[in-house]
Amino acid sequence: MTDLPACPACNSTYTYADGDMLICPECAHEWNPSAAPAAESETVHRDAVGNVLADGDAVTVVKDLKVKGASGALKAGTKVRNIRLVDEDHNIDCKIDGFGPMKLKSEFVRKA
Repeated sequence: MTDLPACPACNSTYTYADGDMLICPECAHEWNPSAAPAAESETVHRDAVGNVLADGDAVTVVKDLKVKGASGALKAGTKVRNIRLVDEDHNIDCKIDGFGPMKLKSEFVRKA
């Protein structure tokens, strides 16, 4: 029995060779072990003025934002601490003091 590498997609040890390709029977992932691994492209999130944002940054809201289901708007100048970046349409998850948990778009904030 040959020692084949585990599947890079699901870490299954039941991989088998088919020609020059390796195949995982559990998740159906196929890969060429001699090919260079694809570099993971990390999305870069930028604020309204072009600064690169990172998890844990503090940001300031740059314009008044209407919030669905809330009685008032989120005012410009509101400081948001300890943001978390996600790959969605609204790419900032945060908790605003006195307002609660919220998702924001990075184009409406500025790094503090």
